Amino acid sequence: MSRGPPEVIMTAARPVFVVGCPRSGTTMLQLMLHAHPRIAVPPETRFVLEAYRRRRDFGDLTREAARRRLAHWITGREQTRFADLGLDAEETIHRITTGPGTLGAAFATVFQAYAGRFGKARWGDKRPAYLQNLDAILRLFPDAQIINVIRDGRACVASLKEMTWHKEDVPGTIAAWARAIDEAGRAARRLPPAQWHSLRYEDLVADPTRELTGICAFLAEDYDPAMTRPSEVADVAVPAFKTWHEHTHEPVTTQRVESWRTRLTKEEIALCETALGSRLRACGYQITGTGRTRPAGMIRYGLSATRHRLAPAKRRAERAALRLRPEPPVAYVPS
Repeated sequence: MSRGPPEVIMTAARPVFVVGCPRSGTTMLQLMLHAHPRIAVPPETRFVLEAYRRRRDFGDLTREAARRRLAHWITGREQTRFADLGLDAEETIHRITTGPGTLGAAFATVFQAYAGRFGKARWGDKRPAYLQNLDAILRLFPDAQIINVIRDGRACVASLKEMTWHKEDVPGTIAAWARAIDEAGRAARRLPPAQWHSLRYEDLVADPTRELTGICAFLAEDYDPAMTRPSEVADVAVPAFKTWHEHTHEPVTTQRVESWRTRLTKEEIALCETALGSRLRACGYQITGTGRTRPAGMIRYGLSATRHRLAPAKRRAERAALRLRPEPPVAYVPS
């Protein structure tokens, strides 16, 4: 799914962001990248997007007091998941407070400190929600490199419906996968090949060496065979409470690629294929023609799809209105 060999450019300080629909293999790829000797990708955090939305609340970050306020917000709230990074809070507060005066620089300080835990030169971050917020990510980190993981929509739906934290019904989940594919398509058209790379989960587990070699070429990094053994770093990069990531402690396998055939009912498969048929085919997935779609399911899908389809325009309007208010620069500019 990548767009061909990217141009070779210097990438020493460029952050790497892993995105995709939830349950598409983003955590596995996070661990594969973290297994690289030069790259550290931490457990999923919750401070980047929330702090970006609230950036005016912290004040002018060119001022030390504002940076200290932001640093305490990042390190002191359970919701930010800072504790999962294994960093010293006081040291992190000091680094942010004495560091550059932008929001992106404050975030980079945290991730650089995490990379420093492992003696690594380069950092990344993983969160599926970043796919729907690439405009914010690229404002914060204009030179970021984005890796998008695509997985068969039927497999994502089958997995998500089993997650206790997932609140959407099956039609809503189908609509969420469609939105992820559409968001990725827009990004692929807008971003240059040296900034955007997309691959399929199924290809990654079938031939990890080939796909990871392609990712390393995109990142201008040397491929390392340790990347094919993500389970070896799962204990340090996946918090124990995330029991839904239990398979990350096992070797890479293709065994779950077709498991949606038994985890979804015939009606659910039919609804997936009716609603997502053109997108599934465009991504290289075959349609089974299993079961029949009930009108009620398509109506519920249509309502959810409309909500998801309008969300990007609503988000852009909200952010455009915010930009009418003065704000200091947010971008991280490496020195």
